[in-house]
Amino acid sequence: MSGLRIGVVGAGNMGADHVTTLHRHVSGAEVTVVADIDKERAAVVAGTVPGARAVDDPYAAIADADVDAVVIASHDSTHADLCVAALRAGKPALCEKPLAPTLDECVRVVQEERRAGGGMVSLGFMRRFDPAYVELKSAVSAGSCGAPLLVRCVSRGVSSAPGCTDELSITGSAIHEFDTVPWLLDSPVMEVSWHAPRPTAAATGFRDPQLMLLRTADGALTTVEVFLNAGYGYDIRCEVVGEHGALALTDPARIVADSARARSTGYPADWRPRFADAYRLELQAWTDAVLAGTPSPLATTHDGLVASVVAEAVITSMRDGGTTVPVQVPEV
Repeated sequence: MSGLRIGVVGAGNMGADHVTTLHRHVSGAEVTVVADIDKERAAVVAGTVPGARAVDDPYAAIADADVDAVVIASHDSTHADLCVAALRAGKPALCEKPLAPTLDECVRVVQEERRAGGGMVSLGFMRRFDPAYVELKSAVSAGSCGAPLLVRCVSRGVSSAPGCTDELSITGSAIHEFDTVPWLLDSPVMEVSWHAPRPTAAATGFRDPQLMLLRTADGALTTVEVFLNAGYGYDIRCEVVGEHGALALTDPARIVADSARARSTGYPADWRPRFADAYRLELQAWTDAVLAGTPSPLATTHDGLVASVVAEAVITSMRDGGTTVPVQVPEV
């Protein structure tokens, strides 16, 4: 296979960004089909890639003879069914997080992939490819700060998406940390609890911010703050405090502005500028692996299942008033 013909399902912000990245920055990748239930939106995105076609049926895109592999960037509720469709079509898929909104759906995808021989679905936990997180993991693994004791994770955004709920804040945002923390520490999450202050006036119909505590098998305690309506910008932070020091991500701002007797740096409006390198590196690694017929270096469906188990435990804690809930990964 000289090039990988890719069908992208979903033409919203995430899908459109993947199409741009694949077309402009990923060698060996060719976007041939863009699918969205809004065909006009799909046509606008497909129009940015010479030769790409727009369709309004994601299943038709997966089955298309001009598609060798699929990127699933549609609504979370569609992920499980689309992954299963890709597996049954025998086509590798990169599915954006979460693998599915519910644990039962995640189990279904893992079982379906196992029947297909395994290794066909990769999961888009792109922080594993972010240069800053990769360097942080390397330093933690090298013992640069001694044994980790505390981890502090912060995820803040400008505003939440319409219709956001308490649960969506967990399954759609905090779930990144549910994958990142055990990957960073090389230790699984064993128990969780959920907490919240009074909600910001900017949140309507759900509690924002939220604070979660994770205890991993190595004894480290992690705080996860998710604040979708922070207002001031998109802000991602992570600090690991160990027995002999601390390690933290630095501010990724590239310029400093001096004006009106003040010095400042800016924040991006959303995730795209902050994690552009991570998505590019992730998509390149996935494309290379599919073309070479080698195992994907991305997160697996099992990783997605585990993150969803943690999310379900956090939601249980939330509904039980913040009690500590053990994390029990089912046998699949």
